[in-house]
Amino acid sequence: MLSKMRNIGIMAHIDAGKTTTTERILFYTGKSHRIGEVDDGEAIMDWMEQEQQRGITIQSAATTTYWRDHQINIIDTPGHVDFTAEVERSLRVLDGAVAIFDAVRGVEPQTETVWRQASRYNVPCIGYVNKMDRMGADFFNVLDDIQNKLKIKTIALQIPIGRESSFEGVIDLIEMKEIRWEQNGGEMIFSPIAPQREETAKEWREKLIDTLSGFSDIITEKYLAGDEIDASLLRNELRKAVLKRQTLPVFAGASRRNLGVQPVIDAVVDFLPAPDETLPAVGHKIKKDLETEDISIPCDLKGQPLGLVFKIQNDREAGSLCYVRMYSGSFKSGSAVYNIGKKKRERANRILRMHSNKSDAVDSLCAGDIGVIIGMKLAQTGDTVGSEGWPVLLEKMQFPEPVISISIESKTISDQDKLKEILAILSKEDPTFTIRENDETGQLIISGMGELHLDVLVTRILKEYKLGAKVGNPQVTYRESISRVNEHTESFSKIIAGKENAASVTLKVEPAKRGTGNKFIQAAKASGKTEIPSAVFEAVERGVNGAFASGIVMGYPCIDINAVVTDIQYSEQTGTEFAFEACASMAFDEACRNAAPILLEPIMAVDLSCPHDFVGEVMSLVTQRGGNILSMNTKSDCDEIKAQAPMEKMFGFMTSLRSVSQGRASFSLEFSHFEKKSER
Repeated sequence: MLSKMRNIGIMAHIDAGKTTTTERILFYTGKSHRIGEVDDGEAIMDWMEQEQQRGITIQSAATTTYWRDHQINIIDTPGHVDFTAEVERSLRVLDGAVAIFDAVRGVEPQTETVWRQASRYNVPCIGYVNKMDRMGADFFNVLDDIQNKLKIKTIALQIPIGRESSFEGVIDLIEMKEIRWEQNGGEMIFSPIAPQREETAKEWREKLIDTLSGFSDIITEKYLAGDEIDASLLRNELRKAVLKRQTLPVFAGASRRNLGVQPVIDAVVDFLPAPDETLPAVGHKIKKDLETEDISIPCDLKGQPLGLVFKIQNDREAGSLCYVRMYSGSFKSGSAVYNIGKKKRERANRILRMHSNKSDAVDSLCAGDIGVIIGMKLAQTGDTVGSEGWPVLLEKMQFPEPVISISIESKTISDQDKLKEILAILSKEDPTFTIRENDETGQLIISGMGELHLDVLVTRILKEYKLGAKVGNPQVTYRESISRVNEHTESFSKIIAGKENAASVTLKVEPAKRGTGNKFIQAAKASGKTEIPSAVFEAVERGVNGAFASGIVMGYPCIDINAVVTDIQYSEQTGTEFAFEACASMAFDEACRNAAPILLEPIMAVDLSCPHDFVGEVMSLVTQRGGNILSMNTKSDCDEIKAQAPMEKMFGFMTSLRSVSQGRASFSLEFSHFEKKSER
């Protein structure tokens, strides 16, 4: 039954307690028989050797558990900014999410990023303020922080009893009872509210009803009439508001001390949507003339099969594990699966339900469910799978561009092909990891989202695949553009196999607004009586698009250029597609060389957190590296600094930051935009 299913993600900034909370959820729902601790390298969801050694989540891990007769599919996502693609693809296929906040630090930089991703995919959320037992924990401060930074109304469904080391439980504002935990958190003890806390509890329940009345007419009427509002009505109306993303209900706890987790699991069942309660997925139906028509795809178990491949993971024995979210119909084990985008038939040899890196075989994968199909060799992240009779493409996922590159080569020539195979497997798993071969040096260049991202991938090559490799220093991925308008007419003539190939193209290039991308505009009209074939226009477009990628002076890809074809001289006797493609490419190169070409460098958004004592030294360190301080926010235990700095200057920043802050400051980098490289 779809109404008894929940697909949820656990999302937050690094070190807010995502994996620790997930481990408790698995333990209390009976999925695991022990609590795996992240700090001991024994967390079930952090199964990769690298995750256990580094104490961070690198790959999103999926599992299925059961609570109150509901099936809950959980994806534990990474918190580090370098692995933002893992969060992106998880949120794309989830129906709801639990956003975890650090009780001391509140809304941290990566929390804002994942919140934006959740908003983009319209994912309803519940909030959980973790680490209430830590020094400096302040539940009410976090509520204000969420409202100010994430711009969403918060509703506290619990308030803490005590704080920091004296945190002992919570007051449930719906049932108006105190909750404490015993027997390693396994048993919840309910008791009446103590007289000294009664006034505070009543005040916060009033706030709960007041906020909810802004979204519910029923609550407003009962409140104004002075009627008693029972718990079931509050839950029903709150559920409606959460599904519309109007509010964020917030819970409190300390997962490491096994306090506060069960009410969060209850909230997943009570407030987050079943697959058929979310907005229908949007698909593009392919017609016979190859045009597409937008259609909505209701979550229907009896409908045509349709699913999205959102993650590929390589398994030594089974090959590609294709993680699929089903939106309609079902696939049976052993049945044919049609890759709609690639127009290829494949077979679902086996269907699995995952529990981290372990699995159970199932007979079928139905609408609303998440599982793994084994046997699809051609599938890639973002592919739509379904049936030949219903060619519908689901919207692809958008991933950020890689911004940092290093060279890699095998230690022996005999291992060169093996290295290329391994890199191909890793790039299939991770859409933000790309490989290219430098035409001039023959070196293999790998690119990723940051130093940690590439370090993890290189370590996997060395340890997991046991291949010796040498790695070059990190390089910045630059871009090229132009700074003024220029028009150029290029003529091309070449005799090939006794036949003349000739073309003439006039092309105007002009700088576009930064961040808008490249644009090809066909403005040429047929001159004289000769009609220009559409194949010629297509050849010109191919030539210009190919030239965008090959650069102007330095060979870096071009961005933010409008290329307008203003004139084409065509002759039926000598005009060929080859000639026009080559001529358009040459015209673009020449036009851009005379349009004052500029080199653009990636600018990173830098989010720093440091104790008050070191804020001066940290800000000085950023400005020494060519950075600009944008803002500073003072919190109870630290200062948060937002800055922008050129990526080139940020290599090795962690070492310098540790030395000036006695190892107590932290930072995250995220690509912001490209900017003209200054002469430093």
